[in-house]
Amino acid sequence: MSLDVKNPVDSRQGIHILAKPNGPACNLACDYCFYTEKQSLFPKDENYRMPDNVLEAYIAKYISAQPSPEVEFAWQGGEPTLLGLDFFKKVIEMQKPFTGQKTIRNVLQSNGTLITDEWCRFLKRHSFLVGISLDGPQIVHDRYRRDRGGKATFNKVMKGLERLRKHGVEYNVMACVAGETACKPQDVYHFFKKEGVEFIQFFPVVERIPDEISEKRGFCLGMPPLLDREETNVEVTPWSVAPEPYGDFLIAVFDEWVKNDVGRVFVMNFEWALNAWMGNASPVCVFAKQCGRSIVLEHNGDVYACDHHVYPEYRLGNILDDNPLHMISKSIAAGFGTGKETALPRRCRECDVLELCRGGCPKHRFLKTYDDEPGLNYLCPGYRKFFNYSKKYLRVFRQLLENNLPASLVMDAIKGPLVIKT
Repeated sequence: MSLDVKNPVDSRQGIHILAKPNGPACNLACDYCFYTEKQSLFPKDENYRMPDNVLEAYIAKYISAQPSPEVEFAWQGGEPTLLGLDFFKKVIEMQKPFTGQKTIRNVLQSNGTLITDEWCRFLKRHSFLVGISLDGPQIVHDRYRRDRGGKATFNKVMKGLERLRKHGVEYNVMACVAGETACKPQDVYHFFKKEGVEFIQFFPVVERIPDEISEKRGFCLGMPPLLDREETNVEVTPWSVAPEPYGDFLIAVFDEWVKNDVGRVFVMNFEWALNAWMGNASPVCVFAKQCGRSIVLEHNGDVYACDHHVYPEYRLGNILDDNPLHMISKSIAAGFGTGKETALPRRCRECDVLELCRGGCPKHRFLKTYDDEPGLNYLCPGYRKFFNYSKKYLRVFRQLLENNLPASLVMDAIKGPLVIKT
């Protein structure tokens, strides 16, 4: 990547930094994890713990770079709770001097296995939003998510979730949809409903097997594709979800949700689709025209272009020596993020669901079209299937919202004719 900055990034636009304060260190060994392999980037005796000078620089520079009145700090891993409560108490203390300048929010993504009552009291006191990684009922969750000793983790996660509820901690669930998970949409969705989970995000698991270059670097998964050239490595891992089954999974869950649960359960995938149908800019990079404004901060201060591009060639600098806006400018000037739109194959540009999909995540764009153009998303058949199925409902949602009516009325519209007086 060339790092010449010709056009500085517009500082009026928001940016997002995903912090990995303990790097890829984790107490679990999930089959499909794409991040623990990043240990190969660091020495074998690496201390995966963000030092105070990096933490201090990150907090100050991120707040300074964010133009909006609210700054959201996202803490992820690996498993960030391995750092212990003292680290996050330090986070709060370092953020305090800035609370008069901005509204500061903290989001902690966790596997939930180490959540204690003491953790919950702290998280509640400081208004943390906690994202819990939970794939569904025990038979689904334990299929892929086990600890380093090979033991199941479902019961520990559920105990952690119960503690969050007991203490009134705000939480949501991120559910990964892997190969076998896609066959159980009703089981997964009904489980979350039964457990009273109101906010859910479904994340498709797609990883390629490593090629020779990846293996030489010590990686066990394939690296991101280059969108403007043909990829010879198109074989995915055994646990990756297949394209059409993923679309079928979303359709099955959507069918249940749109008929019974609108306004009671919030599935982020459907919220994003509706947002795009309303003509708004996507709140997530996957379905945005371009990406590149969401960067990753490693525990040692190194900054990378994207969570899925933590590789040496995508390193933008270090938070101790540079500022986030400048590093994002370097990335975008080198073509990262803009290529998501400019390298779209003709089939995508002429697609009837382009406004909803926008080509999807560049990480998954490693196939060729029927016209032999590179850059087609592996999940394309599934996305097309889901977006085309949901269109008729999204039209009703838009009409309701444009007339200042609750979106939940779509459930009545499904049962029979709904007259909207304007």
